[in-house]
Amino acid sequence: MTAKLVVGVDGHSSGERALDFAAKLADKIGACELLVVYIIEWSPYSFQTPEENEKRHNRREEEIAVAKERIVEPAVAQLIKDGLSARGIVRHGNVADALNDVAATEKAEQIIVARSSERTLSQRIFGSSTANLVMEASVPVTVVG
Repeated sequence: MTAKLVVGVDGHSSGERALDFAAKLADKIGACELLVVYIIEWSPYSFQTPEENEKRHNRREEEIAVAKERIVEPAVAQLIKDGLSARGIVRHGNVADALNDVAATEKAEQIIVARSSERTLSQRIFGSSTANLVMEASVPVTVVG
């Protein structure tokens, strides 16, 4: 049986740290598939004009294509080059909820993310995506420093 690990990436050094840790863990586990997941933060509660709503689908598809091309596909290619099994997934939504949904849908054993040192005022008040994920996840979460 192949273990599945969800690796949350963000296009920054924190995502690279999560990938490095996940690759080392997958190498130790053996039969393991890494699911490299990038979430495009999106809220259904943002207010938009009718014109913006008409363009939303196309803009969403463009954002997904750019994230795949610039972040996910290069990461997956490197993991495969290193001899690991990997594939990429890009979603829109709340980061914590979407990562947890991917883990549940894919029947993953674990989620791996990295802590970001960049904190905004809203993160200090409402909590970061990482903290929310740890509190809500249906599978174990490893947070890389």
